[in-house]
Amino acid sequence: MDYFVAPGADVDSRARIGRGSKIWHLAQVREEAQLGENCIIGRGAYIGTGVQMGHNCKVQNYALVYEPAVIADGVFIGPAAVLTNDTYPRAVNPDGSLKGGDDWEHVGVTIGEGAAIGARAVCVAPVTIGAWATIGSGAVVVKDVPAFALMVGVPARQIGWVGKSGHPLVQAADGADTTWVCPVTGARYQQVGETLQEVER
Repeated sequence: MDYFVAPGADVDSRARIGRGSKIWHLAQVREEAQLGENCIIGRGAYIGTGVQMGHNCKVQNYALVYEPAVIADGVFIGPAAVLTNDTYPRAVNPDGSLKGGDDWEHVGVTIGEGAAIGARAVCVAPVTIGAWATIGSGAVVVKDVPAFALMVGVPARQIGWVGKSGHPLVQAADGADTTWVCPVTGARYQQVGETLQEVER
């Protein structure tokens, strides 16, 4: 086995775990889940049936990732964050009978490369979180999020942009109101309408 599973973790034999990944105490990884290389699944975290996760992802303690979530490379999911999968949740059908697996429509959360979901944030499916976006702690995301967006609040609203370093971007000193700069790396980004793109150096 070329990955690590701590004592007390529950990893289904039908899950596919990438080389170098680590699954810590009390975490559960369900059947048909696919984790890429070098992923970290924290204590008590839940990875649902058939969830797809790329390489180098971190799912922190007690986060809940319900199927059919699709997570790209390099995604961070903070402690106790939740990715939901049911738009109209009910335990029972209108006739009072207990709902089974075929009685509801599974909808998922899709997260782009490098994005970060803060502690106790909730992403209400179906939503797509763009690449390198940051969702602040405790935010509730109910609509799609553009790449590089910084989102906070309930419901989540955009308050700015972040670069690949995760730091908020600042407007360029040359006065161009559509050019943004990372104060850490110096990387430049161009805003076009409601989208942001990194500028090649």
